[in-house]
Amino acid sequence: MEVKTPEKESEHTSEYIPEIREDGTLRLKERVRVERGKKGKSEGNQFEVRVRKDLEEKGWIIAKWPSNVDLENNKIVPAKKKWRFNGRTMVPSSEGTGFPDFIAFQEMSEGRYKIIGVESKINSSLSKEEKLKCEWYLKNKIFTDMLLAGKKKEKNRIRVEYTYLKEILERMR
Repeated sequence: MEVKTPEKESEHTSEYIPEIREDGTLRLKERVRVERGKKGKSEGNQFEVRVRKDLEEKGWIIAKWPSNVDLENNKIVPAKKKWRFNGRTMVPSSEGTGFPDFIAFQEMSEGRYKIIGVESKINSSLSKEEKLKCEWYLKNKIFTDMLLAGKKKEKNRIRVEYTYLKEILERMR
């Protein structure tokens, strides 16, 4: 009598996923890293929704920021759209890839508004390039202020914690 062991995965499943780049070359991605990336992207999107809801409850009017900063040419440029293949055609997978994530408006007095940029990061840390972009926005008076929204866990609850980017930029010097 022969004992059969259950198969863990099918024979065709490998630990790498092939990807064809725009220039036509083949790249093999590790399946574990792809899964980790999907999870991270999903958590980041959920956190952005939480930040948006929190700011709206505090009386801000929120919109996605559709632009980015070109530091080499010293100007604002439209953010690049990300595309995915959908059967036969290419369709946009995300359009709001600008930096910062949101632009927020709040009426201070009649006819006067406070306009800020909001970047949401789960770990509350920015890269050096992102810090330079924030400095550029503030120096050129695109935004009156910028906020960094981070995730703060208290007991069993998740709270959004805001940090003014002027404070972070002063520490950067």
